[in-house]
Amino acid sequence: MSEPTAGMIRHTGGCHCGRVRFEVIAPARLQMTDCNCSICSRSGYLHLIVPKSRFKLVSGAESLTQYQFNTGTAKHLFCAVCGIKSFYVPRSHPDDYSVNARCLDEGTVEAMSVTPTDGKNWEKTHGAGRGKASGE
Repeated sequence: MSEPTAGMIRHTGGCHCGRVRFEVIAPARLQMTDCNCSICSRSGYLHLIVPKSRFKLVSGAESLTQYQFNTGTAKHLFCAVCGIKSFYVPRSHPDDYSVNARCLDEGTVEAMSVTPTDGKNWEKTHGAGRGKASGE
């Protein structure tokens, strides 16, 4: 994982039972999206998109289980013990990670800005199907 750069800090987080732990380099003031697709709306997931180079799985790889549906592009990763999806590879950014901002530990986030996104009507609203990573 790359070291923090100007305006970036190291955040930590993980699943509910603590088996899955990660670190992510991102701004202290986070810009996230709130997707209304069938899976995100049901789970209350808040997307913080980061390049893979700014994400590190610290522990719990053996506890992760994967779920895929529809196009199979997204790799939904859940803790097999507590069921929490703290991060995954999203369809919108298949070369990056989406970290669930709700799974970040307290103490490093100064502010959160949330923008709604229409994942329910994916093909209509995402055209090319890709977005831009946070802080890029």
